[in-house]
Amino acid sequence: MVKFPITKKGFEKLEQEIKYLKHIERHKIIAEIAIAREFGDLSENAEYHAAREKQSFVEGRIIDLEDKMARAEIIDITKLSGDTIKFGATIQLIDDETEEEVLYHIVGEYEADITKKMISIASPIARALIGKAVGDIVEVTTPKGAKSYEVVAVQYRDLEI
Repeated sequence: MVKFPITKKGFEKLEQEIKYLKHIERHKIIAEIAIAREFGDLSENAEYHAAREKQSFVEGRIIDLEDKMARAEIIDITKLSGDTIKFGATIQLIDDETEEEVLYHIVGEYEADITKKMISIASPIARALIGKAVGDIVEVTTPKGAKSYEVVAVQYRDLEI
C-alpha cells in the first residue's frame, strides 16, 4: 500500500466529505429511488435509472475516499520548521522576469487547488522547490516555458482550506 502525504486539514476535509456522502447523500438517493419506483415499470423509468446511476457514483466515491484515508500519511505542518522547503511549506517567491511576488503552499495531491495557491507536492514547481532555501534561485520548466524564481521566505503555518 503506497502512502501519500496530506495535511491535517486536508484529511479532515476528506473525512467531512465521506461523512456527508454516507449520512446525507445516501439517504437522499434512497428516497429518490423509492419515489421513482412508484412510477411503475422500472425498465422504462428514467428517474429510477438516473437515481441508480447517482447511487453508483456516490458509492464509488465513498470507496475511493476510504482508500485515500487508509493510505494517507497525515502531517501536521504546524509542527514543522526549518529553512529548507519541504512538504507543508508556505513559500514566498519573486518571479525573476516580472518581479511579481507569488505565494505557494505545498500540499498533498488530493488537496491541491491552484486558485488558493495550494500546489501538489507532485507538481513541477513543487518538485523544483523541494530542498531549496531562502535566497536560492529556482528554475522551473512549465508548459508555457522555463520560469525563474527567487525564494524570499519559507514558513510552516496552518492553512485555511
